[in-house]
Amino acid sequence: MNKDFDLVLDRPIVMVGLMGAGKTSVGRALARRLGIPFVDSDKEIESAAGCSVVDIFSMYGEAEFRRVEQKIIERLLDTPPALKVLSTGEGAFITPAVRELVLNRALTIWLKADLELLVKRTNFRNTRPQLLHADSRKILAQLISERYDIYATADITVETKDESLRKTLDKVVSAIKDYTKKGKKDA
Repeated sequence: MNKDFDLVLDRPIVMVGLMGAGKTSVGRALARRLGIPFVDSDKEIESAAGCSVVDIFSMYGEAEFRRVEQKIIERLLDTPPALKVLSTGEGAFITPAVRELVLNRALTIWLKADLELLVKRTNFRNTRPQLLHADSRKILAQLISERYDIYATADITVETKDESLRKTLDKVVSAIKDYTKKGKKDA
């Protein structure tokens, strides 16, 4: 681990939250700072399936995607090294079996972002199956309404803003330090 990072972690870190919250970029930066591997569950799913998440949704539907996602996340948590940062798709933590799995076996961090930031970050991308050919603001507002109470069960909540990656990363690191030292839930 990075010598200036005085944490003792005994389990993987799993990043959860809506699309556009920063799970991948913050997760990758956190892994670099900790000196541990970073894994993106969506990339692992695409590699296993041989096609994109968008294609999986369109060919097989969301239910099949969630089944495969659960198996991949379980495999990633079982595969060495034990310490890693895992970024999950926005719906993974909503699946009860996945949520139970990661809450029991990992340190979960919810990157919470407001609607405006999510819309800004997800516009003009064609990699979000739920936002293709849809009103992204309306869909994201609905997902916030449906999912934020579930995401709130994560071990740590970090509010993300329209700020630099470094500033968000510093907030995440501070929240992890607080959590591991005092068992706090919110940052």
